[in-house]
Amino acid sequence: QVQVVESGGGLVQPGGSLRLSCVASGSIFSINTMGWYRQAPGKQRELVATITSGGSTNYADSVKGRFTISRDNAKNTVYLQIDSLKPEDAAVYYCHADLDPYGRSTFYRYWGQGTQVTVSS
Repeated sequence: QVQVVESGGGLVQPGGSLRLSCVASGSIFSINTMGWYRQAPGKQRELVATITSGGSTNYADSVKGRFTISRDNAKNTVYLQIDSLKPEDAAVYYCHADLDPYGRSTFYRYWGQGTQVTVSS
């Protein structure tokens, strides 16, 4: 069984910083892309950033220059460094891992339960 667990959310003032972490555990043969999405109340879930196993990254335009995604392949962990937080960044942040749980080179997307980021003075 695979688990994806996020941590690091919280209440931050505008302009502040936060670091989110997400670890995948369980039956994992390999992980391809890991990433972060977010969902604000009344809005659809949207892409924030992704990173491949080789380190290639992709960011939403709204977070470029302020968010940095990174990963530690040895720890099956992805991070999201969030700087210069804006009120519109407030959302539940969800992590995903595209991984092979059976050793058959077929990848499935697993999601975490989400971590809340609140931006308020």
